[in-house]
Amino acid sequence: MRTSSFLLIIVVAFLYAIGSPAIGCGERMGNQLWNTAIENGWEPIGNINDQHIQELGRWAVLEFGKHVNCVLKFNKVVSGRQQLVSGMNYELIIEASDIGGKEDKYKAEVYEQTWTHKRQLLSFAKVK
Repeated sequence: MRTSSFLLIIVVAFLYAIGSPAIGCGERMGNQLWNTAIENGWEPIGNINDQHIQELGRWAVLEFGKHVNCVLKFNKVVSGRQQLVSGMNYELIIEASDIGGKEDKYKAEVYEQTWTHKRQLLSFAKVK
C-alpha cells in the first residue's frame, strides 16, 4: 500500500512538471497591467544610478528567475521611468547576462509601496 501511494505521488508530480509550460529567458512573464505608451504621469527616473533603482532592477531579475526556466545575472539598470500612484510604478530597462555570458536588455514593470513594504513584479520581457 505504501509503495503504490508513493508511486502515485511520483506519477502525479511528473505529470504536473511536464504539463506546466516553462518560460525561457526571451519570453514574457506576467501581463502588462498598465499602458506605458501613454504618458499619464510617467516621468524619467532622475538618477538611474541611484542605489534604490539599481536594487529594484536586481530584485526584478531575481524575482523573474524564481518563476522561469532561465538564469540571468543582473548587470545594471540602464534607463527607466516612474509614475506616482498609491506607491510607485517603475518601468526599468535592465541589462542582464544569461548563463553563457550573452548580454541582453529586458523591460521590467514593478510596483512598489514602500510604507507597506509591498513590491510586485508585474511583467518582465526581453526588449526586442
